[in-house]
Amino acid sequence: MDQLLGAQQKLLPEMTALLQKRYRLLMTIQLTAGIGRRALSEIVHSTERETRRELDILRAQGLIHVLANGMEITQEGNDVLDSLKNLVHEWSGLSELEKQLEKNFKLNRVIIVPGDSEKESQAKSLIGQEAAKQLEQLSKERDTVAVTGGSTIAAITNHLSVHIKPKNLVFVAARGGIGENVELQANHIASAFAAQASGTSRTLYLPDHLSETAYKTMIKEPVIKEMMDLYDHTNIVIHGIGDAKEMAKRRNSSLEELDIISEKQAVGEAFGYYFNEQGKAVHRIRTVGIQLKQLNQVKHLLAVAGGASKASAMLSYLKHAPHQTVLITDEGAAKKLTQLMSNEN
Repeated sequence: MDQLLGAQQKLLPEMTALLQKRYRLLMTIQLTAGIGRRALSEIVHSTERETRRELDILRAQGLIHVLANGMEITQEGNDVLDSLKNLVHEWSGLSELEKQLEKNFKLNRVIIVPGDSEKESQAKSLIGQEAAKQLEQLSKERDTVAVTGGSTIAAITNHLSVHIKPKNLVFVAARGGIGENVELQANHIASAFAAQASGTSRTLYLPDHLSETAYKTMIKEPVIKEMMDLYDHTNIVIHGIGDAKEMAKRRNSSLEELDIISEKQAVGEAFGYYFNEQGKAVHRIRTVGIQLKQLNQVKHLLAVAGGASKASAMLSYLKHAPHQTVLITDEGAAKKLTQLMSNEN
């Protein structure tokens, strides 16, 4: 198969670019039903004239409908996308990039979607779609699933009702988070996941930062002990990876804590732990939630993050990520990751 693809690319190199162009157009229409031609042109970085020409071809083939309120994909269009997915993935070089990252970080699996989620909203939606598919494949009846907060994790929500079969899953907030944007908090996301997947949820309404006295008091409370027990028996964890300084600011961290993060050269953050370029945890906030040591006991970990600017943060965490991790990211972050790794060698 690889030899055949190589021969086709050499004989008809223009075919690869054209196929990827039309595939991307069709995929964008699938993800953004009702989109107009001008908005579509901006997303795929094409002129309206070029986009109109390609859309006429897709419509003539019965792959899309052009309606008064925008465009939508047909069932035949969905079938074409499914049939071509692996081929386009191979031709774009993403399959090889996935293997490279899997080997470098010793991860269970890496899934890369096209685009850069910082520049293209559909890339973040694709990350969410792939995460939902992985959750369906890995989860079993009555599994406990812990989720963190963040916009990329929140992007999974809309895909759960499509890809998740009812399994009585229990979605647990992996941490508190009072003070952040409510819709991006783990509590809100756990509840939203449960609603979309026909499951139940358990929330943790505690501040992100606790004093030592408050922490020692809170962990003795029965409801907190119950949550900690749930973490010990969690089957799947879905989490993001954040930029250290950005996450510290979102938490309204004190100037003292910001100085510590800067002084210790932290670049990445996950689960309230801050990591330096070598992947060492150099600082952590005192919070009730799932802890790093508990991750090694979890059967499946889904690390979800994207965007080229997140690559340094991702690199710092992935250097010591548990081997059962499935990384779901985008092309922008993946290519920047390989560049950073190359610079270290």
